[in-house]
Order: sequence, then C-alpha cells, then structure tokens
Amino acid sequence: MDGAIPAGLLSAVRSERPLIHHITNSVTINDCANVAIATGAAPVMAEAAEEVADMVAAAGALVLNIGTLSAVQVEAMLIAGRRANELGIPVILDPVGAGATTFRTETVHRLLDALDIAVLKGNAGEIGVLAGTGGSVRGVDSGGVTGDPVETARECARLTGTVVSMTGAVDVVTDEKRVFLVRNGVPAMERLSGTGCMASSVTAAFVAVADDPAVASASALAAFGLAGERATACARGPYSFRTALVDELAVLTPEDLSREMRIEER
Repeated sequence: MDGAIPAGLLSAVRSERPLIHHITNSVTINDCANVAIATGAAPVMAEAAEEVADMVAAAGALVLNIGTLSAVQVEAMLIAGRRANELGIPVILDPVGAGATTFRTETVHRLLDALDIAVLKGNAGEIGVLAGTGGSVRGVDSGGVTGDPVETARECARLTGTVVSMTGAVDVVTDEKRVFLVRNGVPAMERLSGTGCMASSVTAAFVAVADDPAVASASALAAFGLAGERATACARGPYSFRTALVDELAVLTPEDLSREMRIEER
C-alpha cells in the first residue's frame, strides 16, 4: 500500500474530528475514550437505550464491543446499530470473547444477522470461531487459530459479508477478495489489557473518514501498531507502556505513518 493513503486518512481524522459513539466494555472504556482522542477523534460513551438512537445520529462511526456483555446492553446495541444503518453510519463490531460462552457467541451472530456491520474486528481466536474453521478463546484472550490465518479471515469475511480485521503477530484485514497484512506492532501490545478494544476505537476513527473500510482498517492498525513500536523505547513495564502508547499515538504525524507503516497487499 502506498504510504500516502494511511497518512491521508490520519490527516482527515485530525481535521474532521469525527464523533465515535461507543457501546463498549466497562473494563477498558476510559482507555478507548483516550485513544480515540489521541487519534484525533471525539469519543462518546453512551449505552442507555433511551438515548442511543439520538446519540448515534451525530456520530461518524459506531463501535459495538461485547467485552462486558448484558442483555440490556445488547438491546441498546441493536437500537443504535439499526439507527446507524438507516443513516449510513459505519458500525464496527468487536466480538470480545466470542467462543468462550454460548451467550457471547450467540450475541455476535445476532448482531451480525440484524445489522449491517462495516468491520468485524477481533483477535485470531474469535475470528476462527466465527469462521467455523477452528479457533480457541480462554475468557477474552485468543488461543489462536488451527489453520492458515489469512484463509481463516477470508472465510469469516465470506460468511459474514463484512470486512474482517483480525489482530495478531501479523494483522490480517480482508474483504474476502483483497488481503492486507499489517506488520506494525510489538508483543507488548498483547500483554496489556484493552489493546484490542483500543484498536477498535482507532479503527472506527479511520473508517469514519474513509470510503473503503478495508483500507481504513489496515491503516488504523498500522498507526496503532507504530505507536506501540515507539512506546517500547520509553516503557519499563505494562503500565508505563500503556501511557506511552497513548502519547505516541497522539504525537504520530501523517509523515511518520507514511514513512514507517508496513502494510502489504496481496
């Protein structure tokens, strides 16, 4: 991919400052809000069924994250998602822990059936479960996939009809036909709670300003991964890494991203 493309999308996020509506994980909600701000977007965390349809109408993208799931939250997600679909606002679904419990797995399928999802952003275990090709999840952590990661992501995209953004040692983004491999990132990102949720917020910010959700998703993961690479230089452990990750994302320039992004298109 030409580095000018992700650079242009980061510039657009910073200039347009899209509102990103989250119905999300209570464990990582503050991190998601701050990483959205660091990217250049404006976050709002609203999940009351009484207001989500009004709130999402002002948004550039909607993030649905099932990390701390409840039946009440699912209903709010459906209300917000249907309104977003009516208005042409992209919906990013993070299927946290899909495969760990029947409730989580059935909820993901319910949301995929009921809503037009622009991007399904999950880890390898979650995507493998949803693709039906074999994936393992322990709690909300990925146990990986049993087969080829690219083919797993492609099969999930075929089954769901959405862009699949699968995070791992090498991130895979596909709309079934095109495949983008994103090689930015560091292992420390997997050892900190919430980086997957944060990646969904960054993805939503990029998708909000783009016409192509696959290109936007790959660009977002490159930006987030590059911030992680830079954060390792000043981090002593997981919490200093967390602070540095947000800081490095905030100071990341389009020129940095153009020069240092590592996105391979197949």
